[in-house]
Amino acid sequence: MGIQVYSTLTRKKEAFETLEPNKVRLYVCGPTVYDKAHVGHAMSALVFDIIRRYLQYRGYSVKHVMNYTDVDDKIINRANILACDPFELAETYIQQYAQHLKDLNILPATINPRATREMDEIIRFITDLINKGYAYEAGGDVYYRVEKKSDYGKLSGRKLDDMRAGSRIEVDERKENPMDFALWKAAKEGEPAWDSPWGKGRPGWHIECSAMSGAHLGEQIDIHGGGNDLIFPHHENEIAQSEAHTGKQFARYWIHNGMLQLSGEKMSKSLGNLITIEDFLAAHPADALRMMVLNSGYRNPLTFNDEIIGQAERGLERLQSGLKEAQPQTAGLADTSALDEAAKAARSGFEASMDDDFNSAGALGHLFELVRVINQARADGATDEQLKPAQDVLEELTGVLGLTLRVEKGSQAADAFINLLVDVRQDVRQAKLWELSDKIRDQLAELGVQVEDAKGGSTWYWK
Repeated sequence: MGIQVYSTLTRKKEAFETLEPNKVRLYVCGPTVYDKAHVGHAMSALVFDIIRRYLQYRGYSVKHVMNYTDVDDKIINRANILACDPFELAETYIQQYAQHLKDLNILPATINPRATREMDEIIRFITDLINKGYAYEAGGDVYYRVEKKSDYGKLSGRKLDDMRAGSRIEVDERKENPMDFALWKAAKEGEPAWDSPWGKGRPGWHIECSAMSGAHLGEQIDIHGGGNDLIFPHHENEIAQSEAHTGKQFARYWIHNGMLQLSGEKMSKSLGNLITIEDFLAAHPADALRMMVLNSGYRNPLTFNDEIIGQAERGLERLQSGLKEAQPQTAGLADTSALDEAAKAARSGFEASMDDDFNSAGALGHLFELVRVINQARADGATDEQLKPAQDVLEELTGVLGLTLRVEKGSQAADAFINLLVDVRQDVRQAKLWELSDKIRDQLAELGVQVEDAKGGSTWYWK
């Protein structure tokens, strides 16, 4: 049946068909860089990294554009508070965010355009909208005529009359309609500004993404992504601008991830309830955050708390256990068909789940089942050679999800000492000195060594 994708625009799953065979044009809204990024930003980046990796696994070549909004009211205001240059402030947070993406094993975008480097394209775009009657100049500002676009509101499902009636937007007599939005803002004293046909100023937020997408991906794209908090007004306005400019459908599929929630509220700077990526990575492995995302449907809100983090870390340990070496001096299995069949079933089930709107939780379920069979085979005496084909499948598919599972080993001296302790513990168990046996196991666990007992003896691995 092929890949099925849920599109916010149509509110249903659709067969995934690209503009060009085996090529995907993907645009994802990046951060406005005025402060440290939080784990909510990381969640969105992880969602689209997982989607991108799976599309590449399925044979697609993905051109991925993620922008940086590096000129904005928030950047200017924060720079004023800190008494620093807004461009230097933005650059600091761009470099910091790029390092966070690397730390989280997120594939780098093909292109990372910045609003400040796209001014010529932005001005050309706005000029065209004015010439076509979709925009108008008013006192150095330029506004988009929402009433000119008959299907305005189609992404969010909002009707213009209802939006106007419920609008709390401050009245601006220069606007033809209170819902008209700014494409260009006249310069204010002390703010960054660029020359334009309408005087010095800077672009509005919405026009930046439309111009950057068009410049680097063309008039039409396959997927436009971002958090569901961007559906209105940002993505709604992107559609209005882009389709008025080109006369073509802007994006074939609109994919939106749910929000990360702390204590039932969306995590955001404005609410002051955020956990920075930096703080998270100081306390937890990067894969733990990825596992949290994988365990949840990407369109659903994801609760962030110690219990959920703990579940993710335990899931990682379970997956890692499938990559352990065979027990020492094992005789081997007479029949490896169960391992072979489990590996085939895992790949088939993994693909079926991910084909169904990137159902990563379902995909993980098939990998956990493969781990169960691998661990049972190890306990039954499988050799490393017999385990390897199934373990290769496990490592490949977890890699498709972006997980970096490694069963790390210590130095040879440490390994030899741990082997000695495990052997001594086996003698202790045979003597039924259970309290001492548990003490050895627990103290090894504190050092990062996991001991597992099976019918053929005890094995261990680095957690």
